[in-house]
Amino acid sequence: MKPLKLFLCTAAIFLAGCETTDEGMPETEPDEALGARLEAQFAIPVRVTEHRDDDDLVSAGLGLEGLAGPAPEPTDSEAPTPAELRRLAIYENWHGIGPLSPAAGLGGLFDALPRVPGREFHAFLHLPNASQPFRVAVQLPDDFDPDAACLVVTAASGSRGIYGAIAVAAPWALARGCAVAHTDKGAGTDIFDFADGTSTDLAGQRVPADEAAVGLVHDRVGEPLDVVAMRHAHSGDHPEADWGQHVLAAAAFGLDVLSVALEGDFSADNTRVVAAAVSNGGNAVLRAAEADDDGLLDAVVSVMPNITPLGQPPLYDYATLAALYQPCLLADTEFTTGIPLGTPQLATAGQARCESLFEAGMLDRAEPAAAREVLLDAGFDEPALDQAAVNVTLDLWRSLVVTYASSYLQRGPFDMPCGFSLEAPGATVAQRQAWWGSHSGIAPGHGIDIIDSLGEGDDPAFAGLVCLRELVTATGPDADLLQAALRSAQATAFLPEIPVLIIHGRDDGLIPVAFSSRPYVNMARNHGADIAYWEIDRVQHFDALLAAPGVAGQYAPILPYGWAGMDHVMAILDDDGELGEDRNISPSPASAGEPLEEEGLGL
Repeated sequence: MKPLKLFLCTAAIFLAGCETTDEGMPETEPDEALGARLEAQFAIPVRVTEHRDDDDLVSAGLGLEGLAGPAPEPTDSEAPTPAELRRLAIYENWHGIGPLSPAAGLGGLFDALPRVPGREFHAFLHLPNASQPFRVAVQLPDDFDPDAACLVVTAASGSRGIYGAIAVAAPWALARGCAVAHTDKGAGTDIFDFADGTSTDLAGQRVPADEAAVGLVHDRVGEPLDVVAMRHAHSGDHPEADWGQHVLAAAAFGLDVLSVALEGDFSADNTRVVAAAVSNGGNAVLRAAEADDDGLLDAVVSVMPNITPLGQPPLYDYATLAALYQPCLLADTEFTTGIPLGTPQLATAGQARCESLFEAGMLDRAEPAAAREVLLDAGFDEPALDQAAVNVTLDLWRSLVVTYASSYLQRGPFDMPCGFSLEAPGATVAQRQAWWGSHSGIAPGHGIDIIDSLGEGDDPAFAGLVCLRELVTATGPDADLLQAALRSAQATAFLPEIPVLIIHGRDDGLIPVAFSSRPYVNMARNHGADIAYWEIDRVQHFDALLAAPGVAGQYAPILPYGWAGMDHVMAILDDDGELGEDRNISPSPASAGEPLEEEGLGL
């Protein structure tokens, strides 16, 4: 297996210091002319941009030093340029999932990023019967080799925008001369603002939604309002059911872009296509493989997939349960002070939740031990519960289920389930103009709040969460519709005859292995799949948290294992290795403040 430090910094295609030189760069067709040819070919607008000199495809010219520093600010915060929005989007998405701390490998596994010049191609695509578009983008490095053509297709993690998987795919693929096809899989940061009727165009700039092709359209309602529409929550579609189709469409778009831009004929027959992504993106690449009737994909690497095999509870089910019961765990100060982000200050709110559950007849006693019993009986294990303070402190469970409930019921911004809405009453002009680059695609954040009309008393979130929970436990029109939507998003685990590698952290508290990767691998193997599973001890869901109090020194990052997994499947495709047996890997996390070195990964 190629050392991680080597593939990030001293691969043969790079000069010392992880940089290329612009000297000798190929002559390229002007952006507008190439865009016009692509538009004529595809009958849709395609935005073409060049990224060279002080810019590049991996980090928008920021490099590791810039990514590790403060967020880049536009010259005019109320009128950011497309280049400034792109740089901010790449920065924020690296921060969302990237390994930018010593505990995650900065200064140990790697001390620089490859600087890869090239071009990007952005477009809006539509799936049949979808009411809203989704974004795709292709990154084409200047040193792409048509005689050894390679395309990595990836999907954004979480509900992130088009660069939501850049830390997963770009440093690995672009450094090898592979192109990368991205999709936001029908979620993302195309926010419709009812205050002025604007959405975002291909460049990420806010424009009147009726004057340009934009990422999310809603009918303007009356006077200016504080309400906003976000695509995952309010598209009126059910994007999760089609995440695999988004990936396949992005891969096909990538091959078409290569064919037009390089004046060749690139197809699955002569181009290696590898799908690789993390979390919700990990679901998307597996679902793409399940739906790949045309043999488009050659291999899949899925990291921490939010996947629901038959017979297992979906994320919405166990997330609504955890949203209600995990806060009660934190009333136990001895437990809370020993887990990541745990502090004694969480105990008061935790005890209030215990009391709320007891008074509602949902616990037989108002004690953390009783809540633990409920969660363990539901299938959570202790490593997953150790992330309770992270999930509660960051309000992750509520953020997820508010968005997902609206998506499953295909609701708009004014009729979200359980009386919720997403509003931006205090958002500044600068925040609104930057949403495409700064936002994660899920509320709250950057001036957008979750408004809970049921909230009151000492435990204001409780009533709304009970309402959301009942959508998966009760019967009735809304509950029946939501449960049908959950079934439509289940995985089949029938895979084509290609190598598939799943990688998951043993301590993942957001997507526990017991509900996702373990049963999926077993089911796929029973169906005859060529699949392997790496489970990593002492790894949780968020590399971005590794430097946080109570986390540093306890956990290793997940992303380097994803890169190693891509090395592994590429070696298989090169007939230089085999998929091999399942692995349980035991890393040695770096001490607090020290950089993680390669030997600490346990590979």
